[in-house]
Amino acid sequence: MTAKHWKLDTDRDNIVWLSVDKADSSTNTLSADVVAEFSAILDEMRSPKPRALIIRSGKRSGFVAGADIEEFTRISSTQEALAIVRRGWDVMNKLAAMPFPTLALISGYCMGGGLELALACRYRIAVDQPGTRFALPEVMLGILPGWGGVMRLPRVVGPSAALDMMLTGRSVDARRARLMGLVDASVPERIMENSARMMALEAPARHRLALLQSLTNTPLLRPLVASMARKQLAARARREHYPAPYAIVDLWQKYDGDPFAPPAGDPASMATLVEGETARNLIRIFRLQERMKSLGKESDFEARHVHVIGAGVMGSDIAAWCAMRGLTVTLQDQNAKALAPAMKRAGALFKRRLRDKRRIRDASDRLIPDVAGDGVRRADVIIEAIFENLEIKRALFAKLHAAAKPGAILATNTSSLKLADIGTALADPSRLVGIHFFNPVAQMQLVEIVSGANTDGQAAKDAAAFVRQIDKLPLHAKDSPGFLVNRVLGPYLDQALRLVDQGMAPETIDAAMTQFGMPMGPIELADTVGLDICMHAGQALAGGNAEPPKRLAHLVTAGSLGKKSGRGYYTWRDGKAQKGAAGAVTEELIQRLIAPYLKEAQAVVAEGIVADADLADAGLIFGTGFAPFTGGPLRYLSAKTAPR
Repeated sequence: MTAKHWKLDTDRDNIVWLSVDKADSSTNTLSADVVAEFSAILDEMRSPKPRALIIRSGKRSGFVAGADIEEFTRISSTQEALAIVRRGWDVMNKLAAMPFPTLALISGYCMGGGLELALACRYRIAVDQPGTRFALPEVMLGILPGWGGVMRLPRVVGPSAALDMMLTGRSVDARRARLMGLVDASVPERIMENSARMMALEAPARHRLALLQSLTNTPLLRPLVASMARKQLAARARREHYPAPYAIVDLWQKYDGDPFAPPAGDPASMATLVEGETARNLIRIFRLQERMKSLGKESDFEARHVHVIGAGVMGSDIAAWCAMRGLTVTLQDQNAKALAPAMKRAGALFKRRLRDKRRIRDASDRLIPDVAGDGVRRADVIIEAIFENLEIKRALFAKLHAAAKPGAILATNTSSLKLADIGTALADPSRLVGIHFFNPVAQMQLVEIVSGANTDGQAAKDAAAFVRQIDKLPLHAKDSPGFLVNRVLGPYLDQALRLVDQGMAPETIDAAMTQFGMPMGPIELADTVGLDICMHAGQALAGGNAEPPKRLAHLVTAGSLGKKSGRGYYTWRDGKAQKGAAGAVTEELIQRLIAPYLKEAQAVVAEGIVADADLADAGLIFGTGFAPFTGGPLRYLSAKTAPR
């Protein structure tokens, strides 16, 4: 047959090499036509049989990114959604039943339906390189792996590791995949084809689980494993907010991962999930995330060297992140003593994230202490991350403007000062742009790209391209006090802190908002951000006219600044807030706390601080953690006011 999305080659050993190469796309996804062609190819291979089948990618970008999410966004009925699940389920079962060895040769990302395809093969080989990652992230879209992942992954790696992957959506690299048994081998790129050929020819016995893992996969012990998983889930997510992870556990325990086994109305059924608001909202958020990523494609700017000024927590973490993403980074501060803690923090991040000694060493080599500031003249991006003092920032940028090479991005990480005010000292203020990261840098995906009245549009586009280059999500915002995130968070935190002044326990306030769906309560958030920063930002937003909350002012004066000092509204031990018992939480309290947040979110859109309500929702989800299952604050408001 003639295939549009697949390429077949048969070698001298009668091994078929089948390459997936989706036409007119930079990424392989398993859309309806790709799956239909694959199914037809498998049918044709039954006679005459090849000696083996090796499936690989025809693209350098990766193996398979998963199903085509765009098809899910266009469905108009539950029946259409189930038809998508059925076609994937059927073809993966067909692949698993092929009467000859099948092998997936995986280089780059292998996600969702891509991993389910690999699991349906008899063998899997991973190319050991940083870009090779395996994940079943369907839970993040409010659905479950319906093409065989819930059935096959526990059989391959054991229930504990499988549930961890499926319930969190976390990815594993090639080496971790080999250790857990997800792949049969992890090899360098230079020998990947020979390794695949040898394994296909030798057809060794399939990997078998250890005895204990095998036992936990039996009907006798599944309820115990499932019960433990549900307890862990309950500490992280409420079933009514996020039904998908609970459905995954139920589907594995009760139905051995068969998505068509649960009866109508069963919480474990795919139909129940796709009919719910959570899946619709999470799929919408995925599309908004893709829209934010596209903002980085409006420029072909590419940085090689970043210079960061200010080795405090924010500056050092920005520098470390950029070095970890492969850029050369010079980090400047007043003296070597000020730089030492930053280098130590960076080393801890590299060890935690990279884990491989060679990669840790390479990242460390890319991060260069620079007391003299020599890196300014060579840098493609210069980021100022010093304390919020307008006059000092003005003087600094005047020097930077004179020393920086033409075309370099001049950026401030300010969270409260206006670019228009900072840029008055520049001969060409059009070069100044805000690149506003959030703390902790390694965890927060959002970065605000702030344009002042004089900022050149191309400079903002270049900044967005840089943000995507370091794997963050850019969001354009106008130069206004607090921009988007801090503008909306300010009144919300202020309301919570004043309730403490009125005698309400911080634990009760935090419990109310985590019950609403926030990842962290506002009091704990204030402690985490830093109470001095909260007070400074609050004064900047209020224009200096409002009195700060009394308890906040007292704590800052006493030097109790929250997590970083070990004491704030809470005492902190080993990075965790030590909390007492919370009082009763009422719906009235929840709405009282969230009301200022929602009001300010509406105001930001009305004033044009961001382009539209959709981007405001995306920014506030990725920048403040607003309950994702709601679809964002403005989506939540429209759902509340919609006629029932």
